[in-house]
Amino acid sequence: MNGEQLGVKSRNEALDIAANAELDLVMVAPNAKPPVCRIMDYGKYRFEQQKKEKEARKKQTTIKIKEVRLSPGIEDHDFNTKLRNARKFLSKGDKVKASIRFRGRAITHKELGQEVLDRMADECKDIAQLETKPKMEGRNMFMMLAPLKEKQ
Repeated sequence: MNGEQLGVKSRNEALDIAANAELDLVMVAPNAKPPVCRIMDYGKYRFEQQKKEKEARKKQTTIKIKEVRLSPGIEDHDFNTKLRNARKFLSKGDKVKASIRFRGRAITHKELGQEVLDRMADECKDIAQLETKPKMEGRNMFMMLAPLKEKQ
């Protein structure tokens, strides 16, 4: 049983061959005509599959979305603090949602909020890319920044 095909066999013949080799008869493609079976050590096969899945889970990363809330009339010092937080999140590989909440009559000056978000995107462009442009949703305006992919 070193990978060669044995041809079309009856079920009993195939079971006998597997039993003589002290291996299992595993149906690989049950819907094929005729069904395709493989003679293998099923326990070892399952163990290898579990090892592959575990390795794949180890390599996969989960991306979190962190939010930075700004206001339309934010002062420079406050903006720099929020910017520093956003850059920290981006450098860790998380996405950043920068949002502006318009309160009261501030909604009449959406361009102020747009400027703040554009400034945020411009300050982060060396480590992040703009994923979604600033857009309004109710009284909130938000945009998404995603970290740049490192080239390997």
